[in-house]
Amino acid sequence: MTHLHKLRKTPILNWVSLNSADSYNIMLWSGGSLFSIASNPRFYRRKRDVLTENADNLGETLIDGRKISDVTRKKAQAALFEYLHSTRSLQFLDAEHMSRNSPNFLKKLLQKVDTEADIGRSVTRFLRYHPINEFEPFFESSGLRPHEYKHFLQRDLMFLSDDDLLLENYHILCNYGIPRNKIGKVYKEAGELFRYDYGVLAMKLKAYEELGLNQSFMTKMVVYFPSLLIGDVNTDFIKSLQILREGSIEFGWIEEQLSENISYNWSHLHAILYLFSKTGYSYEQLGVLISKHPGILFEGSGDRTLSLVGFLFKFGSSMKQICSLFRQFPQMQVGKFLMNLRQCYLFLTEIEMDIVEIGKIIRSHSLFLGSCTLKKTNSLLTSLNVGKKRLCDIILQNPQEMKNWVLGSKVGPLPKSQERLRSKTLKTKFLLDLGFEENSKEMEKALKVFRGRGAELQERFDCIMRAGLDRKDVCEMIKICPQILNQKKEVIKMKIDCIVNDLGYPISSLVIFPAFLCYTIPTIKLKLAMYNWLKDQGKVDPTLSLSTVIGCSDKIFVKRYVEVHPRGPEVWQELKKKI
Repeated sequence: MTHLHKLRKTPILNWVSLNSADSYNIMLWSGGSLFSIASNPRFYRRKRDVLTENADNLGETLIDGRKISDVTRKKAQAALFEYLHSTRSLQFLDAEHMSRNSPNFLKKLLQKVDTEADIGRSVTRFLRYHPINEFEPFFESSGLRPHEYKHFLQRDLMFLSDDDLLLENYHILCNYGIPRNKIGKVYKEAGELFRYDYGVLAMKLKAYEELGLNQSFMTKMVVYFPSLLIGDVNTDFIKSLQILREGSIEFGWIEEQLSENISYNWSHLHAILYLFSKTGYSYEQLGVLISKHPGILFEGSGDRTLSLVGFLFKFGSSMKQICSLFRQFPQMQVGKFLMNLRQCYLFLTEIEMDIVEIGKIIRSHSLFLGSCTLKKTNSLLTSLNVGKKRLCDIILQNPQEMKNWVLGSKVGPLPKSQERLRSKTLKTKFLLDLGFEENSKEMEKALKVFRGRGAELQERFDCIMRAGLDRKDVCEMIKICPQILNQKKEVIKMKIDCIVNDLGYPISSLVIFPAFLCYTIPTIKLKLAMYNWLKDQGKVDPTLSLSTVIGCSDKIFVKRYVEVHPRGPEVWQELKKKI
């Protein structure tokens, strides 16, 4: 742990220059490097790479419709090895690995020789007169597929020995413990490592070790995050490990949580750790939290957690409340928890709950809201057989009710409230007073159409009567078009004023065309203005009724009336803008 504290004062932070090794007195061995395999040969074999084992058990290969057996392939591999090692002077382990772990290259080679003859001699003879591009088996044996390394091939280079820096840095990684079949990934993600001058890469690896990271751990980290060796020391990486180690989390546990197939952003990971360590968690508590819920740190490089914190902040949660939430965090992905919270927010907005009330609910019940997935809004409204207003009231009285509305649960209709029963009784009485027959189809239709409380219907009815109509006429209007009573009495007054004072029609026009009160004033004025213009142009019948002009849809109105005049569409658009 003391090594990690050297981060602030160790001179190793003054990194090795990428372009010059003259700044360092590096003693080169006869092989050209401190890590030269040639100068320090091995007389034992490492544990076989997974890729090597796979290469030895590839089964039969099909060449031009003919099957090539394992024996034939191994003879070809042996001939390729002999060429690479003896003819091209590649180091023994390099030649062996390349020959045994480049099946695609070998298949392409076999397609060019006579496989009916002695395969070993055929391959040897072919290679004697047809030098190969050695970079192809090199990259393939390093773990890259042909389509991945195709753009790495250079037109002016065929022999590996011509790229001494590539081989130098390749050998440094091999001897450090990086599996050969993973070095292709390193090259793909951080190719500039292989352009480092002699000794530079070794010094960078040593620098991390001097900061307290052991070689076994760094071997995994280099494969997972090759960019660690580019530029200066990755301080976010070091500081993140320092905080985790302070929380008693071992390197081995960290290795288990990481995947080489996922790209991690250490600046985001450090931001999460720093945020929690400064706002309510000791290192020990943070270590316990991360050990229990690794996803808080590693899921999406901490982006999911940062998004969750931001979401809760948006609704007024304090950092103290957020820390308390994470102490009780359920065993689930952070991203899923956040998705559930967002879906809950969407649900509450769709039932038209006030935003202030939504904030209170999310702040107070974020733990259970994030732990469960609510059904869709329309599905709930249908299953519960309630309106949005009543649903809002139920949730505000007891937000825990939402636990009963999660996916997979059986949701039945809620019992009718006393208010709804009273309202229905008032609506029924109102309709009976107007002359509707009890339990008739007309009454059933009207009850379905009416919105609002029963007591409001009489007020709206009286508002229409006071405009100068007989009760009998208004009753008939309601039977024809009951939905006119769904509007507030202020809106009804405004539309009556429009038809009488603005448009100049008699109030009796409403008896003939009660649906007039269902249209918006801009729609009425637009259609009548267009109709009057067309009358002036002599293009329409001047005696059309109000219902004929207003009652058709915009699409039919345009086709039937607007387009009968060449300038009709132009005038229609001008009136739209004006009205």
